[in-house]
Amino acid sequence: MMSMDLLGIHHVTAITSNAEKNYQFYAGVLGMRLVKKTVNQDDIHTYHTFFADDEGNAGTDLTFFDFPGVPSGYYGTNSISRIGLRVPNDAALEYYEARLNDFGVKTEAIREIYGKKVLRFEDFDGQRLQIFSDENNKGVAPGKAWKNGPVPEDKAIYGLGPIEITVSYYDDFAQILEQVYGMEKVSDDGQEALFEVGEGGNGGQVILRKDIVSGRGLQGFGEVHHVSFRVADHEAIAAWFDKYSEIGIPNSGLVDRFFFEALYARIGDILIELSTDGPGFMGDEPYETLGESLSLPPFLEDQRASIESQIKMFDTTQPNDYGFKS
Repeated sequence: MMSMDLLGIHHVTAITSNAEKNYQFYAGVLGMRLVKKTVNQDDIHTYHTFFADDEGNAGTDLTFFDFPGVPSGYYGTNSISRIGLRVPNDAALEYYEARLNDFGVKTEAIREIYGKKVLRFEDFDGQRLQIFSDENNKGVAPGKAWKNGPVPEDKAIYGLGPIEITVSYYDDFAQILEQVYGMEKVSDDGQEALFEVGEGGNGGQVILRKDIVSGRGLQGFGEVHHVSFRVADHEAIAAWFDKYSEIGIPNSGLVDRFFFEALYARIGDILIELSTDGPGFMGDEPYETLGESLSLPPFLEDQRASIESQIKMFDTTQPNDYGFKS
């Protein structure tokens, strides 16, 4: 029997000011593997890079658009306000605190959120992130740490953590998360709520915050573009297209991204994507050289020469500290 249940977070896509520097930070400093260097399929002369676990498993992908000349984003309400990542335990969190400080990245003090320790920091674009410890976590399984990365396997980031969304229309958005997307409300104090999807835990949580004071956030570099949630396969995502149509939610229709199928809907100001777990990122490149060459889906191969002449090529065979080391 086909199930259209959401299985957890699939990926988060943000915007960077510099694809090369972004690579050095997320691969060289954070130790996430670049599993795909490709282009934005809606703007094919700009990059779309995918950082993930060792094999690019669904639920581990943090991806970036590189729009040349894009201005800095503006932090505010009605936006995806903070990206979550996962590490195995509290010791790994402490490792990252020391590592980030060593690289000149300012961090906040480790704190506890919903019973789990968390480390908050910002990247060079001002992108807001937080790393969650899985020490007291149960739920959606993590991915696999990058075997040959700069961070020891037992310490490395191996998946996405809770995504934080801040809105002024708090009650309405909460209702949609429950009634449309089938998320379970775990807690709610009227100003912040925790929702779970799939098996829950760090890989299947949304933190919803209320903010009726700040101005509306503006997308640009340093801000999140969209969040995607996992569905199993084509039948599941096709069922979601039917559901959107039945309840009157405008959407993109099914989109074949080659690496996965996608379906987009804007809920208020928040762009929510649903994505299939497969085919994944291992089909067109050898495991050993994932992310080292420009990968194009078959329907863009005939435009390779034009694409390569217009994007700024850069080396992704070996991350270095790119000047982050203090």
